[in-house]
Amino acid sequence: MKSKKTANKLQIDTVIKNLEKRNMKGYYCEDKEAACQLVLSMIEDKSTISWGGSVTLNTIGVKDRLAERDVKIIDPYTTTDRAESIERRRQGLLSDYFLMSANAITMDGELVNVDGTSNRVAGLCFGPKNVIVVAGANKLVKGLDDALARIKVNAAVPNSVRLKRNTPCAITGVCNDCLTKGCICCNIVTTRYSGIQDRIHVILVNEDLGY
Repeated sequence: MKSKKTANKLQIDTVIKNLEKRNMKGYYCEDKEAACQLVLSMIEDKSTISWGGSVTLNTIGVKDRLAERDVKIIDPYTTTDRAESIERRRQGLLSDYFLMSANAITMDGELVNVDGTSNRVAGLCFGPKNVIVVAGANKLVKGLDDALARIKVNAAVPNSVRLKRNTPCAITGVCNDCLTKGCICCNIVTTRYSGIQDRIHVILVNEDLGY
C-alpha cells in the first residue's frame, strides 16, 4: 500500500507539471478530507456554485459543507422534475464556481470526459468563471487511448447501473458503443488547454475516488 501511494504521488506530481503547460492549475491532496478542505478554501462567500453529477464530489463531502456556507447553490440533482433539473443545469453555466470530477486524466495533463446530458462538459468548456475538478489517482492514465478504454470499462458501466439506464452495458457489463435512448456517452470532450489562465483548477487526490 505504501509503495502504491508513493507511486501515485510521483504520477500526480508529473501530471501537475503538465497541467501547468496547458494553462491549468494542479494541486496535490493526500486524502479526501484534505481535498474537501482545499475546495472550500477556494470558494468565496456570497458566490454562486453549481456542479455536474459526480460520485467523487459526493464521497469527499464537499456539498454538505458548502450547504453550511453563505453561498448560493444551484443543484440540478435535488429535484425529480426533469424540466426543473434541466433549467438548473442551464443556470449552473453562469455560476462563479463549477465543481466536477473527470473520467480520466492523462499523464500529459489532458482531461478526458464523456457525458450524457452534457452540462458537466459544457461547464468545463465555457460559462462558469471558475472550474474545480476533483479526481482520485485511479483516474490517471497514460494517454488518450487509455483514457477512452478506462471510461468504457470503469466509468460508463457503473454509472449506467447507478443511474438505472436501460443500456447494453448496464445489462452485460460491457460497453457496446450504443446509440440507445438511455446512453450516457453522448459527448466525448478532451481538454488539452485552457484559453483562460487560472480558470480550471485540478485537485488530484492520492486515493481511489469515484468511477
